[in-house]
Amino acid sequence: MTAFWIVVAFTAAIGLAFAGRGRAAWVAPGAGLMFVWLLSGPASWPFFLTVALLFAAGIALLGSPPRRAAFVTRRLAPFVARMLPKLGATEREALEAGTVWWDRELFSGRPDWNELLGFHPKPLSAPEQAFLDGPVEQLCRMLDDWAVVQRGDLPEEVWTFLKRQRFFGMIIPEEFGGLGFSAQAHSRVVEKIASRSVTAAVTVMVPNSLGPGELLVHYGTAEQKAYYLPRLARGEEIPCFALTGPEAGSDAAATQSIGVVCRGSFEGQELLGIRLSWRKRYITLSSVSTLIGVAFRLSDPDRLLGGDEELGITCALVPAQLPGIEIGRRHDPMGVPFHNGPTEGHDVFVPLDAVIGGRAGAGRGWTMLMQSLAVGRSISLPSLSTGGAKLAARLVSAYAMVREQFDTPIGRFEGVQEPLARIAGLTYLMDATRALTCAAIDAGEKPAVLSAIAKAWLTEAMRDVVADAMDIRAGAAIQRGPRNVLARAWASVPIGITVEGANILTRSMIIYGQGAIRCHPFALEEIVAVENGDIPRLDRALFGHVGHVVRTAIRAPLLALTRGRLETGVPDGPLRRELQRLSRLSAAFALVSEGAMVTLGGALKRRESITGRLADALAWMYLASAAAHRFEHDGQPEGDASFARWGIEHALAQAEGALDGVLRNLPARPVAGVLRALVLPIGRSEPGPDDARGSEVARALLDDPAARDRLTAGIFHPPADELGLGRLEAALAKATTALSVEARLRAAVRDARLEHAPGDDLARAGLAAGVISEVDLKALEAADAARDEVIRVDDFDEVQYAGLRG
Repeated sequence: MTAFWIVVAFTAAIGLAFAGRGRAAWVAPGAGLMFVWLLSGPASWPFFLTVALLFAAGIALLGSPPRRAAFVTRRLAPFVARMLPKLGATEREALEAGTVWWDRELFSGRPDWNELLGFHPKPLSAPEQAFLDGPVEQLCRMLDDWAVVQRGDLPEEVWTFLKRQRFFGMIIPEEFGGLGFSAQAHSRVVEKIASRSVTAAVTVMVPNSLGPGELLVHYGTAEQKAYYLPRLARGEEIPCFALTGPEAGSDAAATQSIGVVCRGSFEGQELLGIRLSWRKRYITLSSVSTLIGVAFRLSDPDRLLGGDEELGITCALVPAQLPGIEIGRRHDPMGVPFHNGPTEGHDVFVPLDAVIGGRAGAGRGWTMLMQSLAVGRSISLPSLSTGGAKLAARLVSAYAMVREQFDTPIGRFEGVQEPLARIAGLTYLMDATRALTCAAIDAGEKPAVLSAIAKAWLTEAMRDVVADAMDIRAGAAIQRGPRNVLARAWASVPIGITVEGANILTRSMIIYGQGAIRCHPFALEEIVAVENGDIPRLDRALFGHVGHVVRTAIRAPLLALTRGRLETGVPDGPLRRELQRLSRLSAAFALVSEGAMVTLGGALKRRESITGRLADALAWMYLASAAAHRFEHDGQPEGDASFARWGIEHALAQAEGALDGVLRNLPARPVAGVLRALVLPIGRSEPGPDDARGSEVARALLDDPAARDRLTAGIFHPPADELGLGRLEAALAKATTALSVEARLRAAVRDARLEHAPGDDLARAGLAAGVISEVDLKALEAADAARDEVIRVDDFDEVQYAGLRG
């Protein structure tokens, strides 16, 4: 009898797992039930016959989609409707913006690794590479970031160069005079400039991100494109985009900037137009802008356009010299002197064709912004952050070998190797994520969720990397001056974290709030079906959803108990075990997500600590996926294996910790207990990188020049005589030459052939004893002189100090 009920339970589970696939899904479970029936003996047949008839009735009802929809789904629809979130107009537009890609795979609980690893990014074109090697390299040589900070602006010759070389037209198609670059090339340009000067990088990236150029390319009328795009590409127009206001920060849809359709006078003509009023702040390039993109609420109280009175968010292009516009004042964002400031407009009249997209663009501004942000957010700040992290990694790895304490390079101490490993591992994750996200864009995707992940997690990772680098450089890191490159990178960290959607909001509301609906295999389909009253569509989605949950509930504990070893869909390779463990966490994430959505329903979006942790799990899985993809497409270089493994292990630990946090805080405690038993049956199993792994990463960074070069590829290398990184790299070369000489001297002391003495005395004693040669002594002296130079810090007299900016 017990065996029979086990088979019944197993039958029901299998049937539900494939409930959305019709009657055929019940054939194998039914056959199993019949087999037990025949083996049970004649005495039990009446009872079994009753159960079998009930089972057959269940098959007839649930196995027939039309019958199931009519008798089951129709009755469940009101209950399902109460559980699903209600979408406002702006939420719907945000959800409809962009596309889903690898995030859908991670949400599914069964990611297809062959699909990811088989995805080939497009290489840079010859003109793109030539631009990096030519104008971008030349721009970096022209820049002196300390001088830029003290001057409070880029030099005039740099502004002229940027315009002449069409840096402001990277995203503008060639037919309009732009460069027409891919996302990958655009990203590489920003990354390289950011490794030289954040001020210059921001100045270049803003016209190529969310703003007039991008909006015109995708939504402008033919006339608008023909007039504005060539002028923007040549730098004849300097654009800004006025979105943020005192009342509308991350909630940009709450703007109180208004536009009213009316008749007015423009350049001596009476015509139909819009009277605008706005107050905006934090607008990059506003103080030098000649063309302002403005987002505002448009109303048509007299119905002059023949439609609704309230048309919604609209975007328009406004020449900066029009009467009523206040522009030119500057904010001071952390002393980083890119142009950023407020702008106001009072009763500014513009013709109707100022609306981006013309009359048809009225009220479509929010859709335009969400679609464009899905792309722009993937490139600008992630690239700037990666450039900053690579600069920190290169600089501090050189410093750790040049700087000595206790006659030993500080990079040999475990206490220093620990932050060095974090710097290298996080930088690898960052660059992999930047490259993969840009490759997705170049393949035609507009990854709304993944772009938010890239922006938030890479700007946060830059904070961690630069903080660790500052700790290693210690006192030298906190003395501002031309020698201290890190201080200027550190000052820029909060800027990236704050703009284009503050990271707090991005993490707690946007990533999972959009991801739970857009990336889930069935959630959006259920919402649409309920809203439209489409019972057959709801039936397919609902029972497909039920089957997905049951399959995941079976899969998740099996993978958890074996740490992913039962996952067979992972290709062979050096990272096979890491990908199996990542598959296990994907299944756990999918199941925990179901528990949160079912128990909290529409209230989930207000439980921001829970959605934030779910966003953490999704984000870290994406970063780990990116690291695996990079390692594969770089040809699995042996020197990079430690970087990739550290990054993936760190991401796995963070993702598992986030899921554990959800389970500890899920209000429905019985459900949380069941979920914990399914996804963490033996507790947490991802501890993160151990000390041995950290030491391996640090040694690769310090001792493998090829691995170090690959990790920091794409940044600017200053000349050897330049203060900061230039002289530090030159000192590293001399210190590396001297290492073998110093090793021979230490060995002679250990063998009692020499007595221990301070550095210079020991070297001379070694020369006298024949342990080292004259050439060796000169190498030591050159290394010591270089060390003495690069460990110096800046100082100023009273007059100089009083004149410092920032």
